[in-house]
Formats: sequence, structure tokens, C-alpha cells
Amino acid sequence: QVQLVESGGGLVQAGGSLRLSCAASGFTFSRYGMGWFRQAPGKEREFVAAISWSGVTVYYADSVKGRFTISRDNAKNTIYLQMNSLKPEDTAVYYCAADLSGRAEYNSRYYGKYDYWGQGTQVTVSS
Repeated sequence: QVQLVESGGGLVQAGGSLRLSCAASGFTFSRYGMGWFRQAPGKEREFVAAISWSGVTVYYADSVKGRFTISRDNAKNTIYLQMNSLKPEDTAVYYCAADLSGRAEYNSRYYGKYDYWGQGTQVTVSS
């Protein structure tokens, strides 16, 4: 069965860093684009970043450009989100998702584009 399992969340001070991981199984990972979304209490799910099947193309929400980096290791069936210069508004549950189109593009910001979702990992940024 398809599984996406996020890890690496936690509590950090504003200005700190955190690295999230998402381990995938049950599908041909290297053919899928991947994305990170987040959802804060009382808010809609929000796009964070996307990466193409090869890792060549990446796309970021304006709110995280210059601070977050998405990457993937197809040999390990894993994607990562390196988060630097964290702000309190980054506080949310972070989810990874798989997109069978394989692309990272403007439309990757829409959560309906993705077929598989993980269960999420909590990131809390104090102050």
C-alpha cells in the first residue's frame, strides 16, 4: 500500500532551523513529483514547495522563498524540506504529497493535484 511518512518536526525558536523528511513506499517514487503543504489551526491547507520527478525543477510559495529548500533522494524514496530562518507564522502541521504528473509548476500549489498524502508532522516556532 502507498505510504508517505513525515518526520523531523518539533519545537524551535524563531530564527532557527529544522529539516523535515518524508519517506515514500508503495509506488514508483522516481516518477512522481512531490510537494510539501502545511496547515495551521483554523486555516486551509497551504502550499509550501514542490519538486519534479528528477529534482531538476522546484517551486516555492512566496512566503518561504529564500528560507526553505526542497530536495529529493530517489535512491532512498525520500524528500526533504530544509527550513531556515523560521518564523512563528511557519507553525503548522506539515504534509508531504505525491503528484503523478511528475512536474513542479505553478499548478503544484493546488492540493487537488496530488494523489497521495502523508499523515503530517508538527512544526512549532515560538515567539
